[in-house]
Amino acid sequence: MNKYNVEKSEVEWQKELSEEQYRILRQKRTEAPHTGKYNLHFEKGIYKCAACNQQLFESNSKFDSRCGWPSFDDAIVGTVDRILDKSHGMIRTEIICSNCGSHLGHVFNDGSTETGERYCVNSVSIDFNGKGNK
Repeated sequence: MNKYNVEKSEVEWQKELSEEQYRILRQKRTEAPHTGKYNLHFEKGIYKCAACNQQLFESNSKFDSRCGWPSFDDAIVGTVDRILDKSHGMIRTEIICSNCGSHLGHVFNDGSTETGERYCVNSVSIDFNGKGNK
């Protein structure tokens, strides 16, 4: 039984993704703050997984948290899984694409919107489709 709808070997992922995408999406690294192309991007549309194209976030859930990474207060239902992350001497909640298992970032309970959550996402892990919200 497969865990994800999209399953590939690490060799296949390396061939399909750029070096930076592979480093972040598959090796669970983080891009430098304030460097991502979607950090201050606020057009209407849908943000999708850069590895498998699954829709993840609607633009109306994006907000400027001033943290240096794209921030969303909610994900499209069923598209993001949460995993306990105890790396780097911290306890955090990692967020991954539910379709392919790629690392997106982390979710924190310090959001300034109604949900109280801040999905802190690497720009490299997402792509944008400007066709509007569902």
